[in-house]
Amino acid sequence: MKGMEQAAWLPVRRTLRSVARSAVELALPPRSLATINGPAAAVQASGLDADRWSRITFIDAPFCDGCGMPFEYDLGDGALCAVCQSAQRSFNRLRATCLYDEFSRGLILELKHADRTDLAGLFARWLARAAGDVLPHAEGILPVPMHRWRLLGRRYNQAAEIARPLARIARAPYLPDALVRSRPTASQGGKSRAGRKRNVAGVFTVAPRWRRRIEGRRLLLVDDVFTTGATVEGCARALKAAGAAAVDVVVIARVGLMASRRG
Repeated sequence: MKGMEQAAWLPVRRTLRSVARSAVELALPPRSLATINGPAAAVQASGLDADRWSRITFIDAPFCDGCGMPFEYDLGDGALCAVCQSAQRSFNRLRATCLYDEFSRGLILELKHADRTDLAGLFARWLARAAGDVLPHAEGILPVPMHRWRLLGRRYNQAAEIARPLARIARAPYLPDALVRSRPTASQGGKSRAGRKRNVAGVFTVAPRWRRRIEGRRLLLVDDVFTTGATVEGCARALKAAGAAAVDVVVIARVGLMASRRG
C-alpha cells in the first residue's frame, strides 16, 4: 500500500519540480552560453540566445544513414549517399547535430580551445537528440582520444567532455580511456583527405585492459567535428580489430559535401 501511495505522488512531485524550476528561471533567467558578441543575453533553457540559435543549421531527416549528410529529398529509410555507396567505411553509422559553418564554428572552438567546458552539457543534449536512433543501442560510449602530450598542454579532451554527460543521459557505460592515441600527430587542419588519412594511420589502439569490455559490443564514438572521416575511421578500425561488433559515431558538427571534398 505504501508503494502505491508513493507512486500516486510521483506526478505531483514532477509538477511541483517543474513549477519551481519555472519560478527560478523567471527570477533568474538562464544566460546564453555564447558570449562572443558581448554580454550574455537571456535565453530559453536550451542555453543559446534566439539569434545564435536561429543561425545554426541543425541536421534533421532526411539524411544519409551512413555518414549523416543531409539530403534535399527523402530517399527512404536506410538510404546512403553516393560516397557511402562507393566507399567501405569502418564505422557503421554517423549522426551529426548541425553543419560546421561560420555560425557553429565559433561555439565549437570555444569548447575546444577557450576552456569553455561549461558548453559540454549543452552539446551532450544536442548529441542525444541527433543520435536518437542509435543511442539506445549503445553498449559503451567513448571519446576520440587525445595524445597525452597534447592533453597535458590543453588540460582536457573536448571529446571526452561531451562523451561523459552523453553517457549519463543514455545510461550507458562510459569507457574514457579504452581507445589510445599511441603517438602524437600534427593537427588535421589544412590537410587533404589523403594527408589526413596518412596523419592518423596506425595511431589508434585499444588498451589491453579494456578489450573484454569491447568484444561483441555495439559502441558509440564521440567527436567534435567530422570533416573527411579519417580520424573516426582510424578509431573504428581499431575498435573492430579488438572485437567490437559495431561502431556508430556522433559528432557536434559535420562539414558539407563540397567542403569535405576540399579536405
